[in-house]
Amino acid sequence: MPAELRTSVLGFPRIGLHRELKKALESFWKGEIGEAELEEAGRKIRGENWRGQKNAGIDVIASNDFSFYDHVLDTIALTGCVPARYGWRGGRVDLAVYFAMARGGQAPALEMTKWFDTNYHYLVPELSEDQDFSLASDKVFREFSEAKALGILTRPVLVGPVTFLLLAKTTAPGFSALSLLPKLLPVYAEVLKKLGTLGAASVRFDEPALALDLGPEARQAFQNAYRFLAPQAGNLELWAASYFGAYGDNTDLACSLPVHGLHADLVRGAGDLPALLKKLPAGKKLSAGLVDGRNIWRTDLDAASRTLAEILAAGPREVEIASACSLLHVPLDAEGESKLDPAIQGSLAFARQKLAELDALKKISQKAPEASRLLSEGREALARRRAHPAVSDPKVRKRLASVTEGDFRRKS
Repeated sequence: MPAELRTSVLGFPRIGLHRELKKALESFWKGEIGEAELEEAGRKIRGENWRGQKNAGIDVIASNDFSFYDHVLDTIALTGCVPARYGWRGGRVDLAVYFAMARGGQAPALEMTKWFDTNYHYLVPELSEDQDFSLASDKVFREFSEAKALGILTRPVLVGPVTFLLLAKTTAPGFSALSLLPKLLPVYAEVLKKLGTLGAASVRFDEPALALDLGPEARQAFQNAYRFLAPQAGNLELWAASYFGAYGDNTDLACSLPVHGLHADLVRGAGDLPALLKKLPAGKKLSAGLVDGRNIWRTDLDAASRTLAEILAAGPREVEIASACSLLHVPLDAEGESKLDPAIQGSLAFARQKLAELDALKKISQKAPEASRLLSEGREALARRRAHPAVSDPKVRKRLASVTEGDFRRKS
């Protein structure tokens, strides 16, 4: 049994329960409100998100997961790699420059493309051979301090340096963005030191590129990056997280990184678990992504509990029961879906319901008094959905049952 079993959320929806962020942004862009009002709308959403997670029993809550537009754009601002066409002359990247990169105007906006295989689109960094980086945004520090003032010690999250470079486009043919890593890493080190000064206990680097096929240059970049950053962290716990797939061939690489904890997506990458349990060093913590952050349905608590039991039986290790990825990719609250068929509505799990599932998995693992009830309620909800006519069509089932081996062979 681990010394401690905690729940963790990798990120939370930014939009607000009644789409407050969308409304505030549109008002700001129309000139109906100023920066102060926009910033206040953001503060209100963040506060509600943090307090809601804490009240739901979540132990490790992320900060810097909020964005006015896009978290990769936030990283562009953080590291001061603003393309020259936006007229930025150094210093802090203000909202005018930030939204110019996002929306265009005097100069074309940055290109957008899909964030891995999700429907979320990020703004693509543009990097040149003579690219410089500098700490040009205080957003991560402000939001950490904001939560701390509410009595919530968050874990700041940043797009990891290697994933950031791999997602970028370069302005010169044949030029590898990874060659800029030595110039980028000092900015990340500066961020770590300042977060430590502010009282952070841990920081998470999101490196979903670890779920991709990586060549030798990228593999070496991961090793170089974390060998550089680990000594810069001081007393901070460093975490690395991948999601949207299995570590696969990158398992050895991920397990060897000099970080305190590793997050694994055990929904998309369930097959990773045996290798992870075998190869993850004994002192390294594991964040087990057991609750799907990308679909709207309730978790099979029995299956997730079995996986968690397998992890705990493998030996003493600090474990976090986590969302597989950020909950950014699901709606906020299923309670508002009152017009749906009750059997379907009761099967939904949006972001707020997924918080309850994480807490339920912790209670089930700890054999809390309500564990049996939580499992029973989960089974009933799954059974109702599976039996629903919209899910189980007798005609389709009958046709499937009649399929034979010969049907899979083409007759020429």
